[in-house]
Amino acid sequence: MKIAMACDHAAFSLKEEVKAFLENAGHTVLDFGANSDAACDLSDHIYPAALAVAKGEAERGIFIDGVGYGSALIANKISGLYAAVCQDSFCAQLARSHSNTNVLCLGAKIIGSGIALEIVNTWMTTAFLSGEEKYTKRVDKVMAIAEKHLTPLSV
Repeated sequence: MKIAMACDHAAFSLKEEVKAFLENAGHTVLDFGANSDAACDLSDHIYPAALAVAKGEAERGIFIDGVGYGSALIANKISGLYAAVCQDSFCAQLARSHSNTNVLCLGAKIIGSGIALEIVNTWMTTAFLSGEEKYTKRVDKVMAIAEKHLTPLSV
C-alpha cells in the first residue's frame, strides 16, 4: 500500500521510525517531510501529504506532530479525507473498523515509539466493517456532510 507521511519538527524522529516500520512491512512511503528536527510549520508538510491522499496518489496517510490534533485539523479540511487522532491501539482499531478513516494522526509528545508502532500496525491491518449496516450508514452520513460542505478536488 502507498502511504503519504508527514510531520513537523517535534515528530521527525518518530516519523522516521514509523516510516522504517511501514517499509519493512512492504509498504511504499511517500515522505513529505519534515526532514529534520529544525523548527518548521506543520501545514507546510501535512497539506501536500493530505492532497496526495485526496488525489489518490497514496491510499492512506499517517501524519505526526506534537499532539496529533494539528495534523487532524489540517487533514479534515480536505475533501475525501477522514482523519482520526489515535493514542492507543483500541482507538486505532475503532477508527478503521467503525469509521473507515484514511488518515491516522499521532502525537509524538504524547506516545512513545513502541505504542506508536502498535497503533500504526493495528490501524494498517484493520478493515472497515463494511458488511455491518450500522457502520456503513454512519460513515455514509459523515460522507454526505463532507460532500455538502467541502469542495471536491479537481484532479
